[in-house]
Amino acid sequence: MTPTPTGAHPRGFGPPISHVLPLALAALLAACAGAAAGAPEPPAPDAGGAAPLADWPPPRPIARPLAPPPAYAAAEARGTRSSTGAPGSRYWQQWTDHSIDVRVDPDSKRLEASLRMDYHNRSPDALPGVVLELTQNAHGEGARRLEELEVTGGVSLTRVVVDGRALSEGRANGAEPAYAVDGTVMAIRLPRPLASGGTARIEIDYAFTIPRQGIGGRMGWSRDDLLFVAYWYPRMAVYDDVVGWSADQYLGAEFYQGFGDFEYSVTLPENWVVVGTGELQNPDDVLAPHVLDRLAAAGASDRVVRVVGTGDFGSATVASADGSLTWQFRADSVRDVAFSATRASNWDAARASVGDRDGDGSEDYARVDAIWRAEAPRWAQAWRYAQHSLSFHSRFTGQPYPWPHMSVVEGAGIIGGGMEFPMMTVIGDYNEAGDSALYNVTSHEIAHMWVPMLLASDERRYSWIDEGMTSFLENQSRKDFHPGLDHDQTDRDDYIDVALAGHEGSMMTRSDYHVPGPGFVTASYRKPATLLALLRGVLGEEDFDRAYREFHARWRFKHPYPWDFFRTVENVTGRDLSWFWGSFYEETWLVDHAVEAVTRAPDGSATITIRDDGDAPLPTPVTVTRADGTTVELTVPVERWLRGYRSATLSVGPGAAVTRVEAAPALAWPDVDRSNNVWEAAGS
Repeated sequence: MTPTPTGAHPRGFGPPISHVLPLALAALLAACAGAAAGAPEPPAPDAGGAAPLADWPPPRPIARPLAPPPAYAAAEARGTRSSTGAPGSRYWQQWTDHSIDVRVDPDSKRLEASLRMDYHNRSPDALPGVVLELTQNAHGEGARRLEELEVTGGVSLTRVVVDGRALSEGRANGAEPAYAVDGTVMAIRLPRPLASGGTARIEIDYAFTIPRQGIGGRMGWSRDDLLFVAYWYPRMAVYDDVVGWSADQYLGAEFYQGFGDFEYSVTLPENWVVVGTGELQNPDDVLAPHVLDRLAAAGASDRVVRVVGTGDFGSATVASADGSLTWQFRADSVRDVAFSATRASNWDAARASVGDRDGDGSEDYARVDAIWRAEAPRWAQAWRYAQHSLSFHSRFTGQPYPWPHMSVVEGAGIIGGGMEFPMMTVIGDYNEAGDSALYNVTSHEIAHMWVPMLLASDERRYSWIDEGMTSFLENQSRKDFHPGLDHDQTDRDDYIDVALAGHEGSMMTRSDYHVPGPGFVTASYRKPATLLALLRGVLGEEDFDRAYREFHARWRFKHPYPWDFFRTVENVTGRDLSWFWGSFYEETWLVDHAVEAVTRAPDGSATITIRDDGDAPLPTPVTVTRADGTTVELTVPVERWLRGYRSATLSVGPGAAVTRVEAAPALAWPDVDRSNNVWEAAGS
C-alpha cells in the first residue's frame, strides 16, 4: 500500500487491542492446531567481530547477530528452511482451489455470493480444524480495530457446509463439528481430522454491504459509477511451516495470505464493465465486438489503445435477456482476487515487455489496463506509467511478470494513496499531488506484484519485507523514468528525521504494534528501503543485485521469512553480515561519521582521524582530495568499529597537498549529521 499523497499514513497505528477470544472460538482454535514439532533452543549468539578491547566493556555497543526465533529454528531442524536461505528439502505450503459466484447490486451496494473451497493439506500434520478470515467483519458492530470504519454489519453467513455436512455456529463443547466467529477470525472444527495429503471441501453462502471506503480505503464504491471490490470472500488463513496457523485478528494493518487457484463469476447489470484478477473466460458473452477488437489490438501495441471511452457505455457490453451479465474469470497461482466495475471510466490499454517467461529466448508481454474517469485528467498517462513499471520491475528483479494483465484503477473517493492486489491496484486521482507522484504510486503498487504477490511474506509480522522492498524497487524505477535525481533521498531523509526525533521503532516489531504516527511508516517503508540502498552500496551493485535476484528466484510463489533473506544474501555474496542485520533491523542505532582531525606533512603526506559517533557500524569510505585535483579513496573497515573503537587513523603518502577530506561521501550512507563529515584546508 502507498500512503496518501500528502505523506500522511491513511491508518492510525497504536498498541494492539486485546486479542482475547471468546471461549467458543478459543476452543475451536485449539482444536485446529496440528501436531507441531517441538522447537529446539537456538544457539547462543556470539558478539561478532574481532577480539575486544582490553578495557572491556567497549565505549560503544557491539552488534550482535539477529538470531532467528525458536519457531524458525525448529522449521530449519525439520528441513523446511535451510542455513543457506533457500527453501529446505522438505519445504511445503498449503493450497486452496476456489469457485465463487457473486452477484452485486450497485444501487443497494449489496453483495451476495456462494463459495466452494477445496483446501489441500500439504503439511505433514493432521488438522482437526481450519481457520478462515472474514475481513469484512472489520465493519461489524463492535469490531476490534485500530481506526474508525463505517459500520455495515460485516459478513452474514447463511450456510456453512464441510464435506457435505452442514455446520451450526457456536457449538464449542464436545467433539461435534461446528464453527465459531469472533471478529475477523472464523474457526471450523472439521467432521474428521484432515490428514496430511487430504482435502476438505468447504462451502459457504454469505452476503455483506459494500462500504464506501472499506478496510481503511482499500476497497469500496465511488460516485455511483465505480466499484472496487476486495476482501469479499472468506479466505483460508495461512498454516505454514514456521508458526502454524496465523489466526490474527485483522485490526487495520497488513495481511498474510496463501496461494491458490480461483474460478469466479461476477453478475452485474449490463453496461457495467468489469475487470478483475485473472483472465476473462467469456469475453464474447459480455463485451461488444468492437470492444473485443480494440482489446486485441491493445495486446499487440506498444502505444495506447482506447478500449472503452466514457461515451461508450451504452454499447460497450452486449445486451441480455434479463438486463444482467455474468463475467467469468480464472486466476492461477495467486494469493487473492479483486475486481472492479465501472460505467463511467475510460479504459486505456497497451502491452508491456516483461522479458522471457518461458526460457525459450523470446520476449513475452503482459497487457496494462488503465481505468480512469474524466475527473482525473492526470490519468491520461497512467497506461504509460504502468507499462514502464511492469517492464522495469521484471528486469530489475530478474523475474518476468507472470500474469496476463496488470490493471490500474482510478478510485478517487475510495482511496487517496494506493492498494495492491494480484493483477489489480486501486489508486487515488492524484489531481493535487502531480504527475510525478502518480508515476511513483503506480510504480509502487505494481512493485507489490513481486512482494508480496509472488514472495508472499507475513506482512502482519514483518511488514518491512513487502513495503520496504517495494519502496526500494519503486525508487530504482524512478531513477530510470526520471534520471539524474537521487530518488532514494526522500525515504532516507524521512527516516533520519524520525530517528533523530526519537520516534523510530524496531523494524522487527509486528505491524499492529507500532506506535501511532510515523512509527509504522518509518519501520515498514522508509528505513528498509534506505537499508537496501545502503546494502547495495556496502556490497557493490553487482553482488547486491545477484543476491537480490536470487532471493526473488528462490522464494517465488512461497512464504519467505526475514532469515531467508538474510541468509540468502550471505550465501550468495559469501559475506558475514550479522552486524548489519542486528544493528539496523533489530536495533534503532544511527550512523554518524565525522572527520576529527587531519595532520599534514611538508611532503604532502597526511594522517587522518575518523570518528564514529553513531552506534550502527558501517565501513567508512573516505575521499581525500589533493591540491592538483587528484583523489585517493580510503576505507575504515567495519571490523574496526565492531571491536568497539570510536576512532580510526588513516594515512596518505607524499604528493600534492591534501586540501579536502570527506567521510562517507556516498549519500546512500544515512549519516544523521553531515556537518562534520568534511574537512577543508584553510583557503582551499
